[in-house]
Amino acid sequence: MKRLTPILVLAVAGVLAGVASAAAPANTAKPTISGTDKSGSTLTADPGSWSNSPTSFTYRWRRCATDGSECDAITGATKKTYVLTLSDVHHTVRVSVTAKNADGSASATSVPTNVVGTANGPDNTSKPTVSGTTTPGEQLTVSDGSWTPTPTSFDYQWQRCTGNGGGCSNVSGATSKTYSVRSADVGSTLRALVTAHVKGETTVASSKSDVVASGTSTTVVTTTVEGNKAPTIKFISLRRVGIRVYARFRVCDDTLGKISITERDHKTRQLSYRRRFTVYRTSSCGTFSRHWTPAARFRTKGRYVVTLRASDTSGALSRLVSRSLLRR
Repeated sequence: MKRLTPILVLAVAGVLAGVASAAAPANTAKPTISGTDKSGSTLTADPGSWSNSPTSFTYRWRRCATDGSECDAITGATKKTYVLTLSDVHHTVRVSVTAKNADGSASATSVPTNVVGTANGPDNTSKPTVSGTTTPGEQLTVSDGSWTPTPTSFDYQWQRCTGNGGGCSNVSGATSKTYSVRSADVGSTLRALVTAHVKGETTVASSKSDVVASGTSTTVVTTTVEGNKAPTIKFISLRRVGIRVYARFRVCDDTLGKISITERDHKTRQLSYRRRFTVYRTSSCGTFSRHWTPAARFRTKGRYVVTLRASDTSGALSRLVSRSLLRR
């Protein structure tokens, strides 16, 4: 067998090393934005961190809704810096950064800024706070916080956030100082955007609420009809096998026969889903099992919450109980 000359060995090694290192940039830390969130102020983009040695960066600024969604590219905004305009007021802004090297390119987008205010908007000196009970059917209230100078009016927009407080999205139609907690909020936290007006306007986010019914049994008003006692329901177990979910529960009532069960699927930032089924008791209490396949939107990573409620033939309602499963 012929031996390779040292020069040939080095050449082959160099080719292999070149092949191994050839790779487009990959983002390892998102781009960030610095600057004041008021019209007339200059924002500056930091490209973030990248592997595979980018040789250049390009920028694209985007104007978004107050929750950072529904973003549109801003015409001509392609530099590292961007001067906020009146068109940005009551919006958030993001920047997308594209990194390039000889082997290709990749893009990454920053988190949104705070909601942009006017240059002469009031200054917030004490953040608004949320108070109330985080249980479906209860009511939350957001304070206005403290401002200089004193605002003449306020606007509100409630947002539903993930259980750890991130990923907030606007709740459609929730624009009052108070907010009625609903079943779709189970497993989420809530906050409000408060916009103060005096000459100009400034928007700040309130503190976040506690997690709504975070996988524990939750008591709501129990209904009785003409002296009839409402049924009771207790979760025994909830488990997932493949894509199917299996629930086991115990129902008691003062009359025998049919009990209607209302089951709801909940997941943060997803529309809840309701299904109904019936159980029959031959004694005062009975233990039952049901299983179903949740819709695809409930089978992704995150916390999936199931609530159950029982109703007897008179219409009397049990308390609401819930269990959750976490998919990582």
